Amino acid sequence: MAATIIAALSSCSSTQLVHISVLEPAAVTIPKDVKNVAVLNRSIPGKQNKVIDAVDKIFTLEGPNLDREGGIAGINGLMDELLKNKRFEFVNNVTNNTYTTTGTGVISNPLDWNEVSRICAENNAQLLFALEVFDTDSKVSYAANQVSINTPLGKVPAIEHRATMQTFVKTIWRIYDPSSKTILDESPMATNLSYYGKGINPVIAAGALIDRKEAVKQVANRVGQYYALRIIPNWERVTRDYFVKGTDNFDMARRKANSGNWDGAAALWLSETKNSSGKIAGRACYNMAIISEINGDIEQAMKWAQKSYEDYGNKLALRYVNILRYRRQSNEILEQQGGQ
Repeated sequence: MAATIIAALSSCSSTQLVHISVLEPAAVTIPKDVKNVAVLNRSIPGKQNKVIDAVDKIFTLEGPNLDREGGIAGINGLMDELLKNKRFEFVNNVTNNTYTTTGTGVISNPLDWNEVSRICAENNAQLLFALEVFDTDSKVSYAANQVSINTPLGKVPAIEHRATMQTFVKTIWRIYDPSSKTILDESPMATNLSYYGKGINPVIAAGALIDRKEAVKQVANRVGQYYALRIIPNWERVTRDYFVKGTDNFDMARRKANSGNWDGAAALWLSETKNSSGKIAGRACYNMAIISEINGDIEQAMKWAQKSYEDYGNKLALRYVNILRYRRQSNEILEQQGGQ
C-alpha cells in the first residue's frame, strides 16, 4: 500500500496527515468464477415502435440513426474496456440480435430467464450484459448578436447568428446472471452535451452543428467504458492523521516518516507504546495502527486502534476503529469479487 506524507500539520497541531492508497470494491460484484460474458444491444427500437420513435425524433431534433449508432458505440466501448481490464477471458457480442426496446427512452421489462439462458448458452457465456436503453434528446436555441466584420472597405456592422444545441444522452444497462436468475445491476447513466455554431444566417449557424453526431458517438463509447468500470475495484487516495508530538521519539519518528522510512518511525512508536504516560502510550498505539494499515494488515491495525481507545481513551482512535471496520468489510467484498 502506497503512503505519501502531506508536508503540513492537520487542524490538530499535534498530528500530521498522510495520504495512503486503498483498494475499494467494485460497485457491482461479479462472481469470481465468471470468466465468459456476452454483450447484447437491446436499445434498438422494435418495428412496432419505429413510428413512435421517428415522430419523437422529429420533435426532438434527432436524426433517425443517431440513437442506433450511439448504441453501437456504447456497446463497443463496453466491450473494449471489459477486454482491456482482463477481468474476463472471453467477451462475445451477440450479433444475431432480435431483441428491441420501445425506443422512447423507457426501459423495457427484463428479458425472460429462459431467453437469457439461451443467449448465454449460444454465446458460451456465464453472464449477459445488456444495453437496455440508448436515447438522445436535443434542443436548439438561436441568438443574434451585433458584430463587426473586416472588409476591404474597413469594419462594417453585421448580425451574427449563433445556434446552441443541448443534447441529453441517456443509457440504462443491466447485467443478467442466469445461474441465480438475478439481475446483478440495473444502472442508468446520463450525460449532457453542448454544441455551438455560428454564421451569417440561422441556416448556416445550424449547419455548423453537423459534427455533433460524431461527438455523441464518442460520448456513447466513453459511457460504455465507464459502465465496464463498475465491475472493477478501484484505488482511491485517502488521508489519515498520525501523531508527531509528545516525546523526542515522536519528533524523530516524524522526520523518518517524512523521508519515507516508515519502518524506522514504527520502531520508535513501538517503544513509546510502553510509556508510563497514558496519553503518550495512546498516541503511540494509534500510530502503530496507522503503520499497520499502511502495511496492509487491517486486523493488526484494528487491535492497535482499539487498544489506543479502550486502554488510553484516545478519541481519535475511536473514529479510526470505525474506518477500519469499513475497510475490513470492503476487504471481505473484495474477496468475494476474487480480487478483480
